[in-house]
Amino acid sequence: MAGIGGLGRQIVLSMVVATIASVLLTITGLYVFYGVVIRMAPHLLPMTQHWMPSQIEWMVILALCLAAAGITVIAALRLARRIVAPLVSVARSARRIADGDLEVRAEAGDRSLSEAAMLVDDFNLLAERLERASQAVMRWNASIAHELRTPVTILSGRLQGLADGVFRPDPPLLRSLVAQVEALTRLIEDLRTVSLFEGGRLDVRLQPLDLSEEVEAVVRLMQPGLEAAGFTVEAELAPCRCDVDPARIRQAIMALLENVKRHAHPALVRIRLKRNRDQVRIDVVDRGPGLTPDFAPYAFEPFRRYMDHEGPLKGSGLGLAVVLAIAQAHGGTASYATVDGGACFSMIFPCRSGPAKRTTPPPRSL
Repeated sequence: MAGIGGLGRQIVLSMVVATIASVLLTITGLYVFYGVVIRMAPHLLPMTQHWMPSQIEWMVILALCLAAAGITVIAALRLARRIVAPLVSVARSARRIADGDLEVRAEAGDRSLSEAAMLVDDFNLLAERLERASQAVMRWNASIAHELRTPVTILSGRLQGLADGVFRPDPPLLRSLVAQVEALTRLIEDLRTVSLFEGGRLDVRLQPLDLSEEVEAVVRLMQPGLEAAGFTVEAELAPCRCDVDPARIRQAIMALLENVKRHAHPALVRIRLKRNRDQVRIDVVDRGPGLTPDFAPYAFEPFRRYMDHEGPLKGSGLGLAVVLAIAQAHGGTASYATVDGGACFSMIFPCRSGPAKRTTPPPRSL
């Protein structure tokens, strides 16, 4: 029975025990019967040469067979209860989950039946992941509503003021409205990127290009805003030709520089691009304050926002999640490290050639 699992062994052993018990009971019972009859009432056994059992022998055989059948039924019922109990628990729990109760769990009962216990454990794991997914959806909905509410409220208020004549349609106001629309557009694109990646539907359209040129273009675009905020930008970009999605890479670099603008102390910001054999590394290094050890492990999760000790929450909490999604869509990853008291956010991915692909995210804890 080396290849038979716990449930199979239980069934085989139960049936073997029942069969052996029936045979032993029949043989022993017949020996006892004949011994008693020969000693106590030999006249009940007719002295004939016929091999056919007499009436009383038929009665004894019938009684022994009924006793053996009873033993077999009892063993089978006991085994059936042990087998059916976890299956019934799974069925009841499945119905309750279908009715919306995601906290219910099945009970394995007798864990000596390894296959049934494994089924219950897998079902409970599925139920736990469904519960976490449901909670994540609710958090996402609440977070999305919260993030969209602020720019939409501002736009609504100012447009209503324009309609009522409270505000004059001068260039500063119009530029402010355009800025709110652009912020809303970026937020929606970040939401779309993270959602597509979480659903395994984030497409990357790989193109052969010089990655240093793409990074330099983003740095030039973001440099005026960074310098206006007090930062000094320094770029160290090694020539690097590989297949990437230029739009996604630009989106990730912009998210990293926007993160610096929001959270770092105004100082030197270094953007580095290096190639080590078949691997590309993009670093964005600032002068701090960096992330606390408690927050750092969660920095790349959606809607995880870092609160400075001196102020409230900043940003949408999507920028680093977008960076990680784009890095993983290119077959790499994103990371955070502390360098000389400052923060270093990195994207690392392989240099490769190949057709565009659809990337499925790796498993994550809920």
